[in-house]
Amino acid sequence: MANSKAPEIDLKPSPQPQSFSEQLPRLPAAPGVYLFRDRGGKVIYVGKAKNLRARVRSYARGGDERSQVPFLLRHIASVESLVTANEKEALVLENNLIKQYKPRYNIRLKDDKTYVSVKVTIGQKWPRVFATRKVVQDGAAYFGPFTSAYALHQTLDTIRKVFPLRTCSDTVFRNRSRPCLEYQIKRCLAPCCLPVDAEEYRRYLREACLLLEGKDQALRQALERRMQEAAQALRFEEAARLRDQIAALDRTVEQHRAVSRERTDRDVFGLYREGGFIEISVLFVRAGKITGSQAYGLEDFEFSDEEVLEAVLTQFYQGERHVPDEILLPAEISDADVREEYLGEKKGKRVAIVTPRRGSRLELVRMARENARQAFGSRTDARSQREKMLEQLGRSLRLRNAPKRIECFDISNIQGALAVGSMVVFDEGEPQRSRYRRFKVKSSGGADDFGMMYEVLTRRFRRAKEEGELPDLVVVDGGKGQLNVALAVFEELGITGVDAVALAKMRAERAPRSEEVRRSPERVFLPGRKKPVILRRNSTALFLLQRIRDEAHRFAISYHKKLRKKARMRSALEDVAGVGAGRRRALLRHFGSVARIRQATCEEISRVPGVSERLARQIKAHLESVASGEPSACGAEDCKSQ
Repeated sequence: MANSKAPEIDLKPSPQPQSFSEQLPRLPAAPGVYLFRDRGGKVIYVGKAKNLRARVRSYARGGDERSQVPFLLRHIASVESLVTANEKEALVLENNLIKQYKPRYNIRLKDDKTYVSVKVTIGQKWPRVFATRKVVQDGAAYFGPFTSAYALHQTLDTIRKVFPLRTCSDTVFRNRSRPCLEYQIKRCLAPCCLPVDAEEYRRYLREACLLLEGKDQALRQALERRMQEAAQALRFEEAARLRDQIAALDRTVEQHRAVSRERTDRDVFGLYREGGFIEISVLFVRAGKITGSQAYGLEDFEFSDEEVLEAVLTQFYQGERHVPDEILLPAEISDADVREEYLGEKKGKRVAIVTPRRGSRLELVRMARENARQAFGSRTDARSQREKMLEQLGRSLRLRNAPKRIECFDISNIQGALAVGSMVVFDEGEPQRSRYRRFKVKSSGGADDFGMMYEVLTRRFRRAKEEGELPDLVVVDGGKGQLNVALAVFEELGITGVDAVALAKMRAERAPRSEEVRRSPERVFLPGRKKPVILRRNSTALFLLQRIRDEAHRFAISYHKKLRKKARMRSALEDVAGVGAGRRRALLRHFGSVARIRQATCEEISRVPGVSERLARQIKAHLESVASGEPSACGAEDCKSQ
């Protein structure tokens, strides 16, 4: 039989189009998400479409007159598409990809705030009500989130005055042996120590939840009814207490303005713009009353009002944000039905997206727009003040230009141990916390502040040069020595065009005779200048430098404390072979501390799940040797006899 040789198959990947235009015919005519990438492969824009091919082709035709689009086209090197089953899935995917890649040309809401909510531990026998910024699936009831923490704490203060519910933590509650001060001032029934009617406690809890839900009228009527019943039964002290509770409730409720007789929960969006500068304001209407607002500023975007609202809505209702029954918009959007379906599934009931034409709902939209206009004016005034502050700083320190982006560096250590560095970033006079960086110093040269600063600056600016993200001004905490280190790093890395200064506090024992210098304890060192610059004590430039330096110091100290705490909490159990993180947690959970494990017998230690008799003997021997400084004599026979 003749040998037949199998044909050779050359498996090569399909050739990919080399240009953006060559990729256009290959795009599917289906719903999905498209990603524009630049020549470096970085995602610069993410969008969704009902028909990917038609949408992306519309960019290439040049019919879009927005200033961003021609500029965007000059940077597009390739397009990537992801097909979804429908528009709703494309909406969700677009939101996730924007959060993941943070594209330069997408509208992004600069709002990293974690809103405060109210947690009611309804699963406990004696539930409590408290504020929290973390919402988890733990069986508790959550109300919110609320935009104003101050207003929320006022409401919680009213709840504590009106309803005698416990406020202590679970640990304190379990270990109480007698009632606390809250019981003495009649703000708690003391279920920790005293017999309390569970039904009465639950009634107080239900009434507190009514207030959190905004159903204050129903709550007030219930309190008035109980007050009248107490007065008729001659329980005047109880009636007086209920009267005071009603007064406290009224003071809280009157702070919220009623804007509608309807009890519908609404989010009302208002939009104000001057060219490409846009302000979005959102009014939160709960049970017919305005309970808060939030504003967002967008700069240099020439998108239409409809596109702006679509981009804002995509990101606004992510996470644990409350979804209302109705969303009022100042302009119609093309995919309102898809968003209604998506938000309805998230809420668990129907959600309506409405563009009102008349009536009370239109008045709400106009009110939101007026709030946006006011916020725009305030933001513009604040921006103008920050620009003047930076101009004054540039003149005072003889900088090349007014520094738009400032980076400040600080070192924290204890005699060279656990040395860390911090970098904080201020953009146009405001902190950009997402750009903060912290460094764990790797060099081991003892208490060498100059060497530590050299390492931190070298690591930072080597990367900054590669990424093309250099600041306008670098501030180092320290004196002339730290400034020279920064200048040496710039020279070594070939960095030019970046100003550098050092800010140092003057020691009291070295205070000069000059009265002007004594009044200002801060000294600013400049390159090529022997004596430091003394800024006026209350000058705007000094205030900005101190604020940046103090923020860098705080950030460095917080990281240093974290490392010290971690080092202190390092358990002696970590040095025992075979005891990993899981067994370590199980041992500490069972005994409570390393000292108690040391006092236990091998048999008691082996009762912990996952710990064998052999491992128990190793643990016992190691802990005893650590305590005594000598190897333990504990062996197998000793443990068996215990």
